[in-house]
Amino acid sequence: MLSLFRRSRYKEIPARELAGLLNQKRAVLVDVREADEFASGHIPGAISMPLSRFQPSRLPADGRQVILAYAAGRRSMMALEKAAAARDDIDTHLAGGMTAWRVAGLPVVTE
Repeated sequence: MLSLFRRSRYKEIPARELAGLLNQKRAVLVDVREADEFASGHIPGAISMPLSRFQPSRLPADGRQVILAYAAGRRSMMALEKAAAARDDIDTHLAGGMTAWRVAGLPVVTE
């Protein structure tokens, strides 16, 4: 029987906490939105790896925590599923995605 209250095995990190980790160079952010979404505004230093071409084998493995980001939620969970199948050290995404980052007033880069 499935429980509606089952805890996700994935973690969410708030925008301000992520900003701190990025500033300390303790994390790397992988943005799984498509290229046009990334170009319209992304977190400084984020790596673009659209879900349509997402390859867990290409995720950074340099000792920093890998955190995934998206627009609102669904795609980062899909990417987390793929990444977790390949690497057990990837289990975190940005809570609320880019929307939460912008609401927090944190910097956004546009191309």
